[in-house]
Amino acid sequence: MASRNFLALDSARLGAAQEVTIGAASAASTAFASTTYQIRVCSTIACRIKIGDGTPTATATDAYLPPNIAEYFTTGPSQKIAVIQEAAAGKLSITEISQ
Repeated sequence: MASRNFLALDSARLGAAQEVTIGAASAASTAFASTTYQIRVCSTIACRIKIGDGTPTATATDAYLPPNIAEYFTTGPSQKIAVIQEAAAGKLSITEISQ
């Protein structure tokens, strides 16, 4: 699937939502549903994220996610997202998207 600008996204159904507390150590979400191929994430603070199979571990060199900006990422069923703080503690909100 090619990446698309969020302004050009087709309409999609919102699925399960969860929050992961962001701290000094990497924390991972629960596994995404078998129908999830895209997620929407938004953080209350600057953080680093990593999406992967098993239980990914986010590090200080992984993708930077700025605070208060929703981003969409392509994922696969049963994958997870991990997050680690860039600054003070906050929350990462994740919403699964299905078509």
